[in-house]
Amino acid sequence: MDFMAKATAIVGGTMVALRRFGAPRTQAIGTAPTIPEGRKQGIMTLKMPTAQGWAAGHVPNAAPGLKVNAFASDLDHPRWIEVLPNGDVLVSEAKQEGSPPKTLMDHATQATMRRAKAIGTSANRITLWRDGDGDGVAETRTVFLENQKQPFGMALVGGTFYVGNTDGILSFPYAEGDTRLTGPGRKLVEFKSGGHWTRSLILSPDRKRIYAGVGSLSNIGDQGMQAEDGRAAIWELDLETEKARIFASGLRNAVGLAWEPATQALWTVVNERDGLGDETPPDYLTSVQEGGFYGWPYCYWGKTVDDRVEQNKDLVSRAITPDYALGGHTASLGLCWMPEGTLPGFPDGMVIGQHGSWNRSTLSGYRVVFIPFQNGKPSGTPRDILWGFLSEDEKTAFGRPVGVAIGSDGASLLVADDVGDVIWRVTSA
Repeated sequence: MDFMAKATAIVGGTMVALRRFGAPRTQAIGTAPTIPEGRKQGIMTLKMPTAQGWAAGHVPNAAPGLKVNAFASDLDHPRWIEVLPNGDVLVSEAKQEGSPPKTLMDHATQATMRRAKAIGTSANRITLWRDGDGDGVAETRTVFLENQKQPFGMALVGGTFYVGNTDGILSFPYAEGDTRLTGPGRKLVEFKSGGHWTRSLILSPDRKRIYAGVGSLSNIGDQGMQAEDGRAAIWELDLETEKARIFASGLRNAVGLAWEPATQALWTVVNERDGLGDETPPDYLTSVQEGGFYGWPYCYWGKTVDDRVEQNKDLVSRAITPDYALGGHTASLGLCWMPEGTLPGFPDGMVIGQHGSWNRSTLSGYRVVFIPFQNGKPSGTPRDILWGFLSEDEKTAFGRPVGVAIGSDGASLLVADDVGDVIWRVTSA
C-alpha cells in the first residue's frame, strides 16, 4: 500500500492501524507496570468512535451502590468544573479549534477528530448552574463569562476569579453570588497557544499560589525544543507578587491537578506520547516535585529513552519515574481528591476522568476510575465509578468524561461529558 492509499484508509476507515505487532493483552497499570518495548509506527494508529450522544433515558453505568443523573444538560462541549463556596457550579465550554492541515496525516487526524466532536468552533465561555431546590438537578443557567480564548481551569480567591485561557491566566473581580462577570479581565501570565490547549488551574492549600498545567506543542518536540519553551510543564503563580515560574517540567500534557491532603503533595495526570504502540508508554498519575523533571520528550517512565528524539543525557539522568501507570492512551484528563465517605464503599483516593483513546488499535479509557490511596500513595488497583460511554463494538461514543469535581454537598461527584454535553451527578443509590 503506497502512502496516499494509507492516508485514505486512515481518513475513511473506523480503524486503520497498519500495525505490525499485536495489541498487548493487558494494560500497563500500577506502580510497577509491564510496558512493552516501543515500536515506531511509520503511520500512527488512528481509531476514534463516532460521537453520538445519549438517547433519552440512556445514562452511563454506575458502580454497585451508586446512581447517576444529569445535573445539567444541553451544554456545548463542557470540559471543566469548578464548584463555588455558595454551591454554584461553573462549567467551562471550549474545544480545540482547527487549523489548516499541512500534511496528509494532519488531514487524517482532523477528519477523525471532527467525527468525534473533538475539534471545531469553540463556545469560549463559562456557564453558571444553580440547583436552588437541592434536588440534584440545576434549574438555573446563566452565562458567567464569555468571549474568552478556550477557557478551561478556574479558581476563586476572595474577590478575585481566575481563568486559565489557552493564552494565559486572567483575573476578574468577583462578589459572592455573582452570576455574570464582565470586562476584559487582567492577564497575569502569558502562555503560548496551539498544540495541547487546556490550562488547568488549582489553588495551593494556603490559597497564596495558583498552579497551572501547560501541555506541549507537539508529540515529541517535532518542531524543535525552542518551540516548546515554557511548555510541557506545571507553572506556579504567586498571587501576591504576581510572579510566575515553572514548578516542574518534562510533563508532556499535565491536565488535572489535585492535592493529597495527608502529605500536602501536588498530584497530576499526564497524557504521554504517541507512535510507540498501544501501551507504550502509559499515561500516568504522579506526585509533582518542585523542580522535578519527568522525562518528556527524551525518555518515558523514568529513563526509558525515546530514540526518535535527539537526546539530552543530563536531563535523562534526572528523570523521575511516575508513581502510577494508568494504561496507554487513556487520555486521563480529569482529577480530584475524593475523601472516604463521599460515595459509599470508596475509601480515600483520586478520581480520574479518562476521556478515551483515539490512537490505539483497541480503545482504552472512556470511563471514570478511582485509585485508592494509603499513607499518601496509590495503594491498589483502579475501580470503575462510571463506564458505558463507549459502545461494545467501539464504533460509537455516547459520551467522553473529562473534568471531575466533588459536589458542594460533599456526597456527590460531578463529571463533565463533552460528547454527551452533560454534567453527570453520581451519588449513593
